Amino acid sequence: MPHDSAPAPEPVILRLSVPGKPGVRGIADGLIRPIGADPGTAEILDLSLDDESVSAFLVRIAHGDTGFLARTDSGERALALIAATVAALMGEDIRAALAAPDLTFLKGLKPPAVEALRTVLLAIETTDPAALTAALTAALTALAP
Repeated sequence: MPHDSAPAPEPVILRLSVPGKPGVRGIADGLIRPIGADPGTAEILDLSLDDESVSAFLVRIAHGDTGFLARTDSGERALALIAATVAALMGEDIRAALAAPDLTFLKGLKPPAVEALRTVLLAIETTDPAALTAALTAALTALAP
């Protein structure tokens, strides 16, 4: 008996979508964590420092052999740091990125650029990871189509 001899009692609805690429992470995926006791060999950047100090730090560390950890409880400051770190890696104006992060540009970063960022910016540590993660997620998804 052929397998298609009986008609289906009703149509089957399929939802088609493009699956995500395995192993590809977004800018903020796993970036936020609680303040840890041992940063290992990574340097720690306190984001309460002024923009000039943060810029000088990023110029020095952006093309070094080790990454760094940042500490803040401010979603706005964390977003500014992400933008400034990308600017440092690209040789762009770090202070301008700190002052006015370009969300459209950040959201458009391709996976290799995100991985380059994440090899330098290892984590952002905070006393309230849930709140900081929510703030970053809201900012980065605000322009979603």
